[in-house]
Order: sequence, then C-alpha cells, then structure tokens
Amino acid sequence: MKHLTFAAGLLCATAASAQTPELTVYTYDSFVAEWGPGPKIEAAFEETCDCDLKLVGVEDGAALLARVRLEGDRSDADIVLGLDTNLIAAAKETGLFAEHSVDATYDMPVEWNDPVFVPYDWGYFAFIHEAANDAPTSFRELADSDKTILIQDPRSSTPGLGLLLWVKAAYGEEAPDIWEGLSDNIVTVTKGWSEAYGLFMEGEADMVLSYTTSPAYHLIAEEDDTKAAAPFDEGHYMQVEVAGKLANTDQPELADEFLQFMVTDAFQSVIPTTNWMYPAVMPDDGLADGFDTLIKPEKSLLLPAEDAAAIREEALTEWQNALSQ
Repeated sequence: MKHLTFAAGLLCATAASAQTPELTVYTYDSFVAEWGPGPKIEAAFEETCDCDLKLVGVEDGAALLARVRLEGDRSDADIVLGLDTNLIAAAKETGLFAEHSVDATYDMPVEWNDPVFVPYDWGYFAFIHEAANDAPTSFRELADSDKTILIQDPRSSTPGLGLLLWVKAAYGEEAPDIWEGLSDNIVTVTKGWSEAYGLFMEGEADMVLSYTTSPAYHLIAEEDDTKAAAPFDEGHYMQVEVAGKLANTDQPELADEFLQFMVTDAFQSVIPTTNWMYPAVMPDDGLADGFDTLIKPEKSLLLPAEDAAAIREEALTEWQNALSQ
C-alpha cells in the first residue's frame, strides 16, 4: 500500500507540474543574486501569473546575447533580461526576438518607443572611489594621474562596453589616445561587474567602473557614506537596460504578461534598492532617501542604438590595441 500511495502521489505531483506553465528568463548573475531584485520579482510575479518563473543567471549582460545567439532557436529562454541600448541593434539582427505588446509611460531622460525591447531601468556610468580621496574629473586627468582602476571586459559586460562608447562619444577620433593614456592605470579587466566591484571593495584599486547610483547602495543598505562617484567634465554615458521576448518561446502570452509586469509598481518599486539603478517607471512611493545625494551629470551622453552598433568593433579594436602595448 505504501508503494501504491507513493506512486499515486508521484502521478499527482507530475500532473500538477505539467499544468503549471514555466517561464524561463535569462539574465545576469547580479540580478538573480540573493541581494538582487530577482528573488523579490520572482515571488511577486508568481503571485499573479499562476506559473513558475525560472530566472537563469548568465554572467554579465553582454554574455546574454552571445549565449542566445549560440543557442539560436533551440534556446530554453522565453525572455532575455539585461541587454542595453548598445546591444539591441545586434540583438535585432539575430532575428531571434519578437515584438512586444507593452503599453507604458516611462520616466526616463530619453523617449522610448522601441517595438521589440522594453526598458526596466536606467543609469549613468561612473567611476566609484573613496569619498575621502580626491578623484580625477575627466578621462584625461585620470590618464595623467597615478590612480588605479578596475574595469570590465566589453566583450562580456555591458558596463565594459558602455565605457568604450563613453570614451568614443566624448572623444571621437581621439579615443585611441585616451586609451593609451589609461592603459597603465588599469589593474585588471574582469568578465563582469560583480567581480570588479568586489575587488574594489577589497582595496585592489582606487576606482572601479560602476554607476552614479552605486553610492546609494552603501548609504541605504550599509549606512556607509564613504563611497562617491566622480563627476566627469566630458559628461557621463547613459545606459538603459531592457528585456525582450524570444520569437521561439512556447509561452508567448505568459512572456507578454511578464514584460507588461515589468513596468508595474510591483516590479519597478524593487529596482532602485536591489539593482541600484533608476526605475524606468517611477514607483508610487518615489525613490528612497539617499538617491537625492547622488551626483547629477551636467551632460548626458548616449549614442543611438544603430550608431553604437556601427562603431562597436572600431572602439573595441582601439581598446585592445592600447591594452596590448
């Protein structure tokens, strides 16, 4: 009887599992971390969808596109969350993504009407340093200084790619000279943001490439006001992070439901104090105290998606040439 009871229970569990749809979202590692937005968002969405939301961490943002491109139509993902404006043109060229049906009014410095990708947060790249120490106020000043920096690989990391385009947008044809000057400031190049920031916190360098919002984490989560973002005279490059639905998903309606959920207060209210970025849609309760202390770039830099894609290889070659000398 025990064996029969166990078998019957197993059949019931299997039937229940078969009836629960599963939505698989590829994203970056820090999103699914215990301290990231993933756990809260997973719980909130599952309360409304009667489904199983499966968040799969795939290193950093730029690695997401590489993995999906490699898997092609065989990918297990229904949604990719963590690309940005510098990658969406390349993502569209794969033909792997489908248009969305999301309707939203965004609170961002740029107008958004992309038919394929839905934004969920945004921010400005910046170098973070100890607030008690002086910091350079431009790339040229940084290159002329003895300050050490940690950056991310542009081939695997969206901040790393953002840095390349930041330098390119600010300096154009002079970008190779800037990289030549910066090459001896770089301690190491990590695959992703988490590793670089961890090394900075361990004291391995004076500064780390991150976001103007990073000090808010230390202030709000740790009650630590010893970190600051260095304002640069050239301006700061902007990043808009997005999610998109794969065309081969076997859960198209559920995928659309998740993308629409992304712009609701249940999702957006989680972003500022877990992903430590500005929300694409301002939460009902606004931003937490501490965000008002952040630097506000006087000049915002952002290349159109098509331009970013067009100069990406040139910028990457300039960066590689400088670091190989």
